[in-house]
Amino acid sequence: MSVLYVSPHPDAFPSLRALIAARYGEAGEGPGWGGAHPRICLQPPPTSRTPFPPPRLPALEQGPSGLWVWGATAVAQLLWPAGLGGPGGSRAAVLVQQWVSYADTELIPAACGAALPALGLRSSGQDPQAALAALGRALSPLEEWLRLHTYLAGEAPTLADLAAVTALLLPFRYVLDPSARRIWGNVTRWFITCVQQPEFRAVLGDVALYSGARPLSQQPGSEVPAPPKTAAQLKKEAKKREKLEKFQQKQKVQQQQPPPGEQKKPKPEKREKRDPGVITYDLPTPPGEKKGTRKDISGTMPDSYSPQYVEAAWYPWWEQQGFFKPEYGRSSVSAPNPRGIFMMCIPPPNVTGSLHLGHALTNAIQDSLTRWHRMRGETTLWNPGCDHAGIATQVVVEKKLWREQGLSRHQLGREAFLREVWKWKEEKGDRIYHQLKKLGSSLDWNRACFTMDPKLSAAVTEAFVQLHEEGVIYRSTRLVNWSCTLNSAISDIEVDKKELTGRTLLSVPGYKEKVEFGVLVSFAYKVQGSDSDEEVLVATTRIETMLGDVAVAVHPKDPRYQHLKGKSVIHPFVSRSLPVVFDDFVDMEFGTGAVKITPAHDQNDYEVGQRHGLEAISIMDARGALVNVPPPFLGLPRFEARKAVLAALKERGLFRGIEDNAMVVPLCSRSKDVVEPLLRPQWYVRCGEMAQAASAAVTRGDLRILPEAHQRTWHAWMDNIRDWCISRQLWWGHRIPAYFVTVSDPAVPPGEDPDGRYWVSGRTKAEALEKAAEEFGVSPDKISLQQDEDVLDTWFSSGLFPFSILGWPNQSEDLSVFYPGTLLETGHDILFFWVARMVMLGLKLTGRLPFREVYLHAIVRDAHGRKMSKSLGNVIDPLDVIHGVSLQGLHNQLLSSNLDPSEVEKAKEGQKADFPAGIPECGTDALRFGLCAYTSQGRDINLDVNRILGYRHFCNKLWNATKFALRGLGKDFVPSPTSEPGGRESLVDRWIRSRLTEAVRLSNQGFQAYDFPAVTTAQYSFWLYELCDVYLECLKPVLNGVDQVAAEHARQTLYTCLDVGLRLLSPFMPFVTEELFQRLPRRTPQAPPSLCVTSYPEPSECSWKDPEAEAAFELALSITRAVRSLRADYNLTRIRPDCFLEVADEATGALASAVSGYVQTLSSAGIVAVLALGASAPQGCAVALASDRCSVHLQLQGLVDPARELGKLQAKRDEAQRQAQRLQERRAASGYTVKVPLKVQEADEAKLQQIEAELRKVDEAISLFQKML
Repeated sequence: MSVLYVSPHPDAFPSLRALIAARYGEAGEGPGWGGAHPRICLQPPPTSRTPFPPPRLPALEQGPSGLWVWGATAVAQLLWPAGLGGPGGSRAAVLVQQWVSYADTELIPAACGAALPALGLRSSGQDPQAALAALGRALSPLEEWLRLHTYLAGEAPTLADLAAVTALLLPFRYVLDPSARRIWGNVTRWFITCVQQPEFRAVLGDVALYSGARPLSQQPGSEVPAPPKTAAQLKKEAKKREKLEKFQQKQKVQQQQPPPGEQKKPKPEKREKRDPGVITYDLPTPPGEKKGTRKDISGTMPDSYSPQYVEAAWYPWWEQQGFFKPEYGRSSVSAPNPRGIFMMCIPPPNVTGSLHLGHALTNAIQDSLTRWHRMRGETTLWNPGCDHAGIATQVVVEKKLWREQGLSRHQLGREAFLREVWKWKEEKGDRIYHQLKKLGSSLDWNRACFTMDPKLSAAVTEAFVQLHEEGVIYRSTRLVNWSCTLNSAISDIEVDKKELTGRTLLSVPGYKEKVEFGVLVSFAYKVQGSDSDEEVLVATTRIETMLGDVAVAVHPKDPRYQHLKGKSVIHPFVSRSLPVVFDDFVDMEFGTGAVKITPAHDQNDYEVGQRHGLEAISIMDARGALVNVPPPFLGLPRFEARKAVLAALKERGLFRGIEDNAMVVPLCSRSKDVVEPLLRPQWYVRCGEMAQAASAAVTRGDLRILPEAHQRTWHAWMDNIRDWCISRQLWWGHRIPAYFVTVSDPAVPPGEDPDGRYWVSGRTKAEALEKAAEEFGVSPDKISLQQDEDVLDTWFSSGLFPFSILGWPNQSEDLSVFYPGTLLETGHDILFFWVARMVMLGLKLTGRLPFREVYLHAIVRDAHGRKMSKSLGNVIDPLDVIHGVSLQGLHNQLLSSNLDPSEVEKAKEGQKADFPAGIPECGTDALRFGLCAYTSQGRDINLDVNRILGYRHFCNKLWNATKFALRGLGKDFVPSPTSEPGGRESLVDRWIRSRLTEAVRLSNQGFQAYDFPAVTTAQYSFWLYELCDVYLECLKPVLNGVDQVAAEHARQTLYTCLDVGLRLLSPFMPFVTEELFQRLPRRTPQAPPSLCVTSYPEPSECSWKDPEAEAAFELALSITRAVRSLRADYNLTRIRPDCFLEVADEATGALASAVSGYVQTLSSAGIVAVLALGASAPQGCAVALASDRCSVHLQLQGLVDPARELGKLQAKRDEAQRQAQRLQERRAASGYTVKVPLKVQEADEAKLQQIEAELRKVDEAISLFQKML
């Protein structure tokens, strides 16, 4: 039995680290070392059990005579589950180990140093402010990393997060007050996210964050008496004090020794970060008053980026100017365009709907594509529209009617009710359009369509009549999904499947008490004519349906029932016998192997009944009340009948038992009622031939479905398609243009509803009358027609959307130009319900595919990978991300929802965990860019709002970069008529143009392949890492220098970068790019008025690829990285050490000399000198490799204390050697290669390589400092 020895002290974070790791080991595949879960012991190990006392807790004993391991790092590594150290193989494992090492060497000393004063453990020579500053420096890398990452490595907590969180427990409990936590917002968000994980909570409980009420340090004499400390604790505290004293002495040395030749200047006091407040744009821009009025940007740019300021006034101007119309810039849409045509229709949102993240993702992708095609010069149409949402809208208006007038729709009457619906639509129905405009969606609003508009309604009628005349639409009585509350059939997509693991009580509309589900009731049917009282045992989850049983089925090969061939069983409550039928669908291994058959209330039973000619007896009406059954069951509601049938079976001695049963309960998504399969006469679409044509189109390549993985799903659905029920028992929708015929002629027998011969369809009632008279051979005056009361399934009109919005069946210019469309982009969850039906109906009714490509995006989940659900509190309104919302605001939204009070509290806890400070204002551009950056083909999106916030910071970077550039360009700057270089550009000018060319290539390539992360990464990297971090820094001395020719060429290059860079970003970030682009001067007076109709950069325009300049500047960047790394290693952050470059040949030397000025600027070095071939660097230099042809020597002599550095390095070396030895022993253990998972072996190998590299680096540093003594 393995034993884990830990400290019982609640603040012993090393032991807490081990305990949490053990929890993860229990929840995962077991500890990484392959042993059993250890027993926990809250005390040091007995000396009799150990070969030597462990130097510190936690300690792990692997078996009575096994290996002893101690220390939080090693113990946690062993206890952590196999394969969860970091996803992605060795590379990710190295990242995990990097952060673990950082936590051990940087965070823990800084955290303890800052927390000791708060705990009354401050020594006389210890400066608490210096300790807090050290903690801040340790947190800085974490804050920057977590700006764009949810966790330190991967998409779930790893050993890295465990090490860092436990290291920061003391500061968060005793030091970091609310104002400090706001400064370290990303770290705080990550810390709270981690400690809310179940494994953390099991050990830590609820972590109380420091409120600020407790002073950071106590005055002398106010200390609270503490228990006497052990020798180990005192030694540990002494070591910490010694480290802090060394740090203070080092700071004094640095302050007293400025860099040679440089006068130490007094540094201005660092200003505390402050919230600049909300910057808004308040200048009036009246829409429509003046043609051409646009936002006034003549004023000074605000100091920082503000989404509210930037996003104001642009959209009305875009819309007013007609930039979104395909006619813009051309005489007509049918005018030939060599650039081509792009047409896409929006997936029509429900008229009742409000914006959710699925809409935001859909529109971010679609608008980016639309803007890209428009900027490429194509005749571009993105057609908006809205769906009438039959069930949803009717439910909303019915509730409103009852709430305001106390009337039901039946009391009001059909015509009056429909007037109420239209009234509601006119008042509330365009809300979703306003929200889409808020997202910047560049739709042609003049072409907006509503599925109940006359144009689209005429298309629906035409489609029904054509298909009915061809026999594709027919009347039949079949099983449908029935909502008793709505009194209507519903589609499969409107059925939610609630999974139960066993007995569960559920609330059902119309029932005061909850109803029992998740149980299997067994009862007996007596065999008819049996002398031995023989019985057949059956079981069901819906015991009330036994009243409609017409047979018992068994498998033809089941030996237990062969003697029952030709026999029947007796129904106990109705006067009928039930034949025993033999059918292959029965599973002999399940239960007794006998199944009750109720054809009118179960799909499988219905098919069995069809095969064996069994009668289908309906025992429920449309309201769910029992019919066609004897008293006392007659008229009972279905779930009241459930209890009555069970009691009657017990009374007759036929009940045999009840047991828990995992099952799925179908619920109506609109009414939350339990869906019943009921037999109803309905209209159906015959789908077989249409599905074959749709499947063949994909096989031939005429229709592309992307990602291609969805093609398999497509073919599976098409190959197994069933006929489509299109009847809905509603009032709101397209009333079915079919009429039941009654003939006043004795020669014509009266018809019945399911008989299709007695139904005719017509575009008008007169046309239907003419058809009926012809069909029955009588005069029209003997015909009376009754139109079907039902309406069509909403998906039927949506299936016609790509061509009905263009005027079909009538010919029009739009139909001839824009049909077929180019692309259909939507979520993969409606591939069958909408996409397949559009393809089938398009091919059938127009003879052409409605579009050539289908791109399916993924589903948006929360940061933890969970499906968004109101009950979890993780549903995010995009407008909350755009504008920001407080935690209380999120709570208030729950109170206005339809959640149960218990669910509200659970949801509030979820909101507290995910958004402890609410959701910050991110803006539309950041949301759009972030959603597109997440969209990796074939993967669901785990949306972390803090990553969106990171892209808001990116917008701020764009803002500041452009503001700096405009100052650098100057008021009198005039851009050259073309973007071509002048021929005298500097190396860095040539380099940035080459990198810009690559960004242009990757952006166009990514858009063409629907690889949105590739596009966003290319643009983000160019702006942030190349333009801002490198080029602008290199430009500062040039613009301030005396060489005016070089400065002018630099300004022209800078302008080109801004111009092209903003055009690249425009499809994703339309607002901020327009705002900044409008502040730039134009190359020519004929330039387009708006960025959204300016040409998109293409490789043919930006053909400045310069491999020579890139190779040369890569050397400069490599040297810069090496210098920065050395400065970080030796904490030379405030001084400019001299740098000497050792090269392998003259060519490298010449190149290094050419870039030395850039290195000096970028690395903040002093002198940057290239050594002569064979010459040695001065004594006292640290060395790093920039490349295989160049080494960097950084002067340390006089800047550091060699003796102190040697002491630290030796301790570091000893610890690294111990870690390496433990790891080598672990890998050499017998069975390691067999028992330990491959991923863990890879992680171990990567960790060993990292330690060995660290040892080599330490040895080099030791050798250097020994020479300096």
